[in-house]
Amino acid sequence: MSELFETLRRLGLRLTREALDALLTHAQKNRLSPAQILEQVCAIEQRERDARNLARREKAATVGACMPLDKFDWNHPRSIDRHLYESLATLEFIKRGENVLFRGQAGVGKTSLAQNLGLRALERGHTVRFSTVHQALADLLRQESLPATERRLRRYTAPDLLILDELGYVPCDSRASDLLFNIVSRRHEKRSIVITTNLAYKLWGGVFHEASCLGALVDRFAQHCHTLDVDADSWRNKEAQLRASAKKKPPKET
Repeated sequence: MSELFETLRRLGLRLTREALDALLTHAQKNRLSPAQILEQVCAIEQRERDARNLARREKAATVGACMPLDKFDWNHPRSIDRHLYESLATLEFIKRGENVLFRGQAGVGKTSLAQNLGLRALERGHTVRFSTVHQALADLLRQESLPATERRLRRYTAPDLLILDELGYVPCDSRASDLLFNIVSRRHEKRSIVITTNLAYKLWGGVFHEASCLGALVDRFAQHCHTLDVDADSWRNKEAQLRASAKKKPPKET
């Protein structure tokens, strides 16, 4: 058995020793044919490869932990297009190279909705990259040469889905604006971008000060874009108020 397992490993199979032992025990007990044994070996190997592939893409995606979609309270917002979100969750927009804009004040769940799209895309075999706008641009600005910047740009231009969170919270200088335009331009009509922001397009000028590329950036991003506005009070403020109210309640008499 040890020699057989080592031979399979040298051939590139990734199934574990425990899985192989369990398979052969099951095959002997149920008198499986050689063809049936090979079918099960292939099925186990495929599951193992899929799991490792997903783990690798999840690590590269840096999506992070988020609220599961089944815990999102769709009744909390005063206004939200749930039908549009469910349509986006089919991921057809990725196949068409379209973009998504989540817009609303801080704390209304924009990031969680974007992260859940990213996780769904990973499960479907897509490559994903998640970052705040500030972190992505700071990462690019740290590069010390043009070739290094070009290499690092692929981190943001190559994935099937790029999620840029929190546009509007940190101002960008002209060089950072040019880098963001570069990303949007290279992905235009080829690969999808999801952006979360608290700003309408007309207010983006306050973020990208003196950026000559702003009009072209917005034009390219908005050309094939689904916009989901979330009109709601902050979840975090609501939870903080509930905790404060709970502390004020007198203890129940026994």
